[in-house]
Amino acid sequence: MNVAVTIARVLLGLMFVVLGLNVYVPFIPMQTPPGDAGVLMTLMFEHGWFTFFGLLYIAGGLMILIGRFVPIGLVLLGPNLVIILLFHITLNPRDIGQGLVASVLEIFLIYAYREHFKSLFTPGWIR
Repeated sequence: MNVAVTIARVLLGLMFVVLGLNVYVPFIPMQTPPGDAGVLMTLMFEHGWFTFFGLLYIAGGLMILIGRFVPIGLVLLGPNLVIILLFHITLNPRDIGQGLVASVLEIFLIYAYREHFKSLFTPGWIR
């Protein structure tokens, strides 16, 4: 299990660090998807949303990759993964593969680090 957690951590961390760096230093060519998905992505780029997302991707990815603050990194990347999945489910279902892989890795890591999240799921009056 320890090896699987390390592999999942490295894969998810690298995925987000590389995609976050690509926002600032574009080294992976991206095509704008057709239709409403392309319009939304263009608006998000023009208004600086991806600048903020890139920062979250890099910070969360580094925390997961380094292994020091994995639960915090998972909490930072979780809402981003929900946004990615919702974008692909509603506007661009053809390219959902990478989001699904990242989501599976995130869920696996949340399960592996479940002791760190235990207090989130217990009522305050029981503690």
